[in-house]
Amino acid sequence: MNALAKLDEHLATRLAELRTAKQNGRKIVGYAAGGYFPEELALACDAVPVGFARCGDKQVLNRAGAYTCRFFDPFWRSQIGYVTSQEDPYYTLADLIVIPITDNHCRVFANTVGYYTPEIPSFVFGVPHVKDEYALDYYLQGIRRLKAALEEFTGVDITETRLREAIELCNRERRLLREISETRKAPDLKVAGRDFVALNHGSFLADKETMITILESFRDELADSAPLPAGGPRILFTGSTLAQGDTEAMDIIDDMGGVIVMEEFAEGIRPYWGDVSLEGDLMANLAQTYFMDRVCPGWFRPGTERLDFLIRLAKEYRAEAVIWYHLLYRESYKVDSYFFPDRLKKEAGLPMLTIESEYDAMDTGPLKTRIETFIETVRR
Repeated sequence: MNALAKLDEHLATRLAELRTAKQNGRKIVGYAAGGYFPEELALACDAVPVGFARCGDKQVLNRAGAYTCRFFDPFWRSQIGYVTSQEDPYYTLADLIVIPITDNHCRVFANTVGYYTPEIPSFVFGVPHVKDEYALDYYLQGIRRLKAALEEFTGVDITETRLREAIELCNRERRLLREISETRKAPDLKVAGRDFVALNHGSFLADKETMITILESFRDELADSAPLPAGGPRILFTGSTLAQGDTEAMDIIDDMGGVIVMEEFAEGIRPYWGDVSLEGDLMANLAQTYFMDRVCPGWFRPGTERLDFLIRLAKEYRAEAVIWYHLLYRESYKVDSYFFPDRLKKEAGLPMLTIESEYDAMDTGPLKTRIETFIETVRR
């Protein structure tokens, strides 16, 4: 599609744009792509948010071994590798790194950044693991502190007018992602899984206005496009993290004839299911959408909300099977992967395959065999 080509063209020049913005005095705010950083706050003080969502390079992952032990999630170890090696220019451009602490895997990244790269200031705030009024207030106070820190760092006051404009902008992006994604509920598919993921990942780096224009173009192109060729079983693809560069499992599913119709991941994929209200206290509204209304990740207690949501998605998107993809050492997802298949079978009548990764090329052969066998079984 032309819109995807426009995204590629934009990202090809994005680094130069960011360098120019930085030279002109704008601040670049890097942030951990786990869904709990309200980009609106950066945009409202004329900073440029850049999501840290890259992974999949085993060499970068190995370099993190100089800073932490192996027994942490490879996505977060990869973030350590990219920040400390300074090989990825997106990571070196950041004037400030914002890290919402979601669990110990994320915490080790925050601690490493704070200790080994003190020349890049960082701001951390906690994300509770339960949803109640006390947890909501805790998260709200965290983003209020973030707002004050960003105002001091940039020298720009986040007025209600500026924040409202930023929320409207981000709502447009979320709405378009949601609209495009929901077309995949139809029996005749027009959006390939890899294309939707490319749009979602691109949104972590792209200029917000440009990204919205690209999403509008993509949506408009769908109206005149023919359905994709009929493929194999429709797959709900879910798990802990699906970040930029981690394409192996998706590629194998495509190559083996599976058709990914929905991706639901806690990290590496931008949440887009809900908009931020423009009525009343805007900061409270940000907390409501980013914390309370968001479908919780696997480490929240209780964990039934996410599993309920997955069953709902499987039904709405006409999935014929689920492939559960979590990263090595992400224990909360590994635990859920043991008992969810039974519930999925009882409530949706669907089979599930669990696969695990550490971004290692050595795993490609066994991964391919397991996915191929599973898809062939579902076909029958």
